[in-house]
Amino acid sequence: MSVTINAHQLKLLLDKTVDHMGSEYVEPLHGIRLDVDAQYLYAVASDRYTIAAARYRLNHGDQNQEPWAATIPAENLRALREWIHALQGAGLITISTAKGRVFFEGPQTGLSIAVTVGMEFPDWRGLLRKLVEQAADSNVFPALDPRKLARFNHGGLIRARLTGDEKPLLIFGEDFLGAQMPVRHAGIYPTKEETFDSAHQSWLWTLSAGSKNAGLDGAAYEEDRPQYEVTTDIRETGETLLQQTLQSGWEMRGKSKEKPEEFLAHCLAAVNGWMAFRYLDALHNVDPRAAQAVVAEVADELDSGEIGEFAWDAAEKAGFDPQKWHDDYEAHLKKLAEEREQADSAADAA
Repeated sequence: MSVTINAHQLKLLLDKTVDHMGSEYVEPLHGIRLDVDAQYLYAVASDRYTIAAARYRLNHGDQNQEPWAATIPAENLRALREWIHALQGAGLITISTAKGRVFFEGPQTGLSIAVTVGMEFPDWRGLLRKLVEQAADSNVFPALDPRKLARFNHGGLIRARLTGDEKPLLIFGEDFLGAQMPVRHAGIYPTKEETFDSAHQSWLWTLSAGSKNAGLDGAAYEEDRPQYEVTTDIRETGETLLQQTLQSGWEMRGKSKEKPEEFLAHCLAAVNGWMAFRYLDALHNVDPRAAQAVVAEVADELDSGEIGEFAWDAAEKAGFDPQKWHDDYEAHLKKLAEEREQADSAADAA
């Protein structure tokens, strides 16, 4: 079965959800889910921390069809959006699925995108149903301008508290306190969702199909980041450094006599991990944005695999002599080799 939607409405569905996609390391969430039931076409996206579902009521001829769903991979969204942009806003697009592909047919051209058949996706209806039903106990339902809410994005975590209906939203951050006033008028085009009850009622059809126990905490949605991929998140970086310090300390136990070289390696890893964490923590306390910028820059340098060259250049820039360090290290290795050779000769003679 197929559904029909105009180009403007399809682009709007994608725009409302694209910023909520999961990362490339969580394949089931790395894209936008197109979901069709007997009344609506939905676009859904989630990164496990946010979730967004936008819908379009189907034309009468498209209703009462068999439900279907497919996730459009993130790497194909640019091509899809460019293809939609090339159409006139009112141009009709027919969407259908067959044999592991989603087909978009326009007035003159078409687009085919391969999808993974049976790709798991969270029970988004159930998840939102649970949240909506929990919120039904409160009469607080202020209208907020999301453009103004974005002004509180200072790069750190925030906490929020609703102070009442048509009352400000309190925003707490690290050494930061703010508030956002709600929108007190419905605007030129008021929506049906002016009260919580009316908004809830408008989504009953959709949410009733979801489980009451749905969630996003399943193992299937854990990030599968490669071991070589370095995080750019400052909190994850701090966690990694502390974990490295503790694990290296644990590995040091019992290896001082049996394997002195491994003992020394773990000792250095523990010391360097702790030093790096303390320096990062101090920088974050002084200037959180500078700390975040450094973490992101270092992540790029580590991913490039050229840290030896970066370290050499940094040493020269600081006025040190990395060539002397290299020569001294080579001399040290040569001396160790000679000592081992003499020890082996003495052992053979004995």
